Amino acid sequence: MLPTICIGSRHFTRLIIGGNPFSGGSHLSPEMDREFMDYYTNANIVAALLEAERHGINTFLGRGDRHIQRALREYYNAGGTMQWIAQTASELRDLPGHIRQVAAAGAVGIYHHGSRTDALWAEGRLDEVQELLKVMRDCGVLVGLGTHHPEVIEYAEEHNWDVDFYMACLYTLGGHRSGDGYVASGGTPNETYDDADREAMAAVLRATDKPCLAFKILAAGRKCGSAEEVREAFRWAFANIKPTDAVVVGVYQKHVNQLAMNAAFTREFAV
Repeated sequence: MLPTICIGSRHFTRLIIGGNPFSGGSHLSPEMDREFMDYYTNANIVAALLEAERHGINTFLGRGDRHIQRALREYYNAGGTMQWIAQTASELRDLPGHIRQVAAAGAVGIYHHGSRTDALWAEGRLDEVQELLKVMRDCGVLVGLGTHHPEVIEYAEEHNWDVDFYMACLYTLGGHRSGDGYVASGGTPNETYDDADREAMAAVLRATDKPCLAFKILAAGRKCGSAEEVREAFRWAFANIKPTDAVVVGVYQKHVNQLAMNAAFTREFAV
C-alpha cells in the first residue's frame, strides 16, 4: 500500500483516486467532458478502481449520486475493497436525507461540496453549512468541508467548526447555478488556474492541524503536457502540504495508465 495518513481512526493513502472523470466533469472543455462520459462506462469505472487497488491506493473519493453508487456496487461485487469518501450532490433538494442515504450506502466520510460551500460564502450564508455537517456527524461518518477558497478554511478554523478534514482545491475556480443546486463549472471562461492560488491554499493547509485533501494538483489537466510536468506537479504538492495531508487525483485511463504513473510519483515524493 502507498504511504497513509489518519483521519479519525481510519487510514487513507496519500494518493486518493478522484471521481470527476467518472462523472464527466473535466473542468477543461465540453469536448473533454464528452470524452469522459463516453469512456467511463460502469465497466471501465470498475476496471479503473480495481487498477487503483493494484497500485496501492485504498480510497476512492467521488460524488454521492445514484450513478456513482451503482458503479461502486458493481465494484464491490467484483471484489473491490477501497474506502469511499462521498461528496454531497448539491443539486438535490433534500440534502439531509441525501447525506443519511449516502452514509447508509457505505461511505466512510462525507464532505460538503466545495462549490456550494463557496456560493454560500459569497452570499454571506456560510454558517448554514454547519447544519449539514451536524447531519454527517450524527450519521457516524467522517465530516469534511470542501472549498476552493483558503478564506473559507480560515473562517472554519477561527470559529472551531466540527470537521475532521478539509477538501481543498489548490486553485480558485468559478461556478454556475444549476436549478436549486450549485455545481462546479466545466471549463467555462470564468475558471482560471493561477499558480499563485496554490501557494495561498497550501499555506493555509499547512497552518491547520486538521488533515487536508488537496485536489486539482494538475490544474484539471493543464499540467499534463508531459510525464515530467506531471511529476513536477506531484513533487510540488507533496513538498507544500503537510505529511498528514493527501492528494486527490482523477484519471483518464483510455490512452495511458495514469494510475500507475501517479502511484509511482506518490511513492517517490510522499513520506
